[in-house]
Amino acid sequence: MAAVGQLIRLATSADAGVVAHHRAAMFHDMGLVPATAVPALEAASRVYLQAALARGDYVGWVVEHEGRVIAGGGALLRRLLPRPEHPEGGEEAYLLNVYTEPEHRRHGVARRLMEVILEWCRARQINRVSLHASDDGRPLYESLGFAQTNEMRVELR
Repeated sequence: MAAVGQLIRLATSADAGVVAHHRAAMFHDMGLVPATAVPALEAASRVYLQAALARGDYVGWVVEHEGRVIAGGGALLRRLLPRPEHPEGGEEAYLLNVYTEPEHRRHGVARRLMEVILEWCRARQINRVSLHASDDGRPLYESLGFAQTNEMRVELR
């Protein structure tokens, strides 16, 4: 499923540093984190991800090209209560940290990564997959079948 010279694999706790880098860079690229705050976000994310990857609370994938990680993404899983569209309940995957290094963008890397993640979700019989899309990522996600929802949020701190 990967292009020649690319390997998509599950992330391990040893990948926490590069996943944390992608997470901080993603927020910076979206204009949500100033450059001065990137190192602190990256360090805190690395600590969280090392433990979460080891426990399996966070399932991640990385794309390697010529021995270097160039992209990645992850999922947090949660049980769903029974609901009208899924009376059996089931599991939801919240996808996050989908990021491609700038020099590898617009070459289908993110699409291939998302296809692998969605196939993994199908194989696990996950009922619902959700994510928050950046403006740049929205066309890709829509082409994969994602649609806007009525989700709302409040920040309590």
